[in-house]
Amino acid sequence: MNIGLVIGRVIATRKDERLVGTKLLITHPIDLEGKLCGQPLVTVDTVGAGIGEKVIYVSGSMAARAIYQKEAPVDAAIVGIIDHIESQKPED
Repeated sequence: MNIGLVIGRVIATRKDERLVGTKLLITHPIDLEGKLCGQPLVTVDTVGAGIGEKVIYVSGSMAARAIYQKEAPVDAAIVGIIDHIESQKPED
């Protein structure tokens, strides 16, 4: 699982029929301190996330399992909305 920040929404009037009814969001990976890292990706929202929220997302085969429509062409899916992150830096 990964953490990210929802930074936008994708509207696609024409898409694979197995994606009809899904909400596509642009999610930017973040580190534990909330800093953007990596490249943004399009994710299928399964939990009702919105722009500006920190989320948990999965990718690969786990993403396809997260949505109801089996065999849908999904690479990444949001599976949780983060309320708070607590972390402690490891000691050197």
